[in-house]
Amino acid sequence: MSLVQQQRFTRRRTSVGASRDVVTGVLAEWQLHTLIEDIRLCVSELATNALLHGVPPGREFSVVLHRAEDRVRLEVRDSGPGQPSVQQAADDACSGRGLHLVRELADDFGVDDHVVGKTVWLVFKTAAASG
Repeated sequence: MSLVQQQRFTRRRTSVGASRDVVTGVLAEWQLHTLIEDIRLCVSELATNALLHGVPPGREFSVVLHRAEDRVRLEVRDSGPGQPSVQQAADDACSGRGLHLVRELADDFGVDDHVVGKTVWLVFKTAAASG
């Protein structure tokens, strides 16, 4: 079994909420209710990073969910340059913890470079979470 859902979003703040809604709907349809909150939080962080650091003006970013037998892979691709990196935020900082947080929630994490842009991906195991 392999399922894929993809959605493109414009460079707007409202796209972060829209990406959460899409992920919630897809995971509910796939009966993966126990993963919804973690993946919603992760897509919020990755979509926000795509808007702030990755997507040039006038471009879109995409959110893709892949479901295999025992895992779900979340991908956020943008056409901007650079490599996201996990940072150690100061205690009083209002930002800088997103990638650290998603790495803690996901079972695997990585970044794929493309000729234009990059894809940040996360993997969540589903074997014990299929209900």
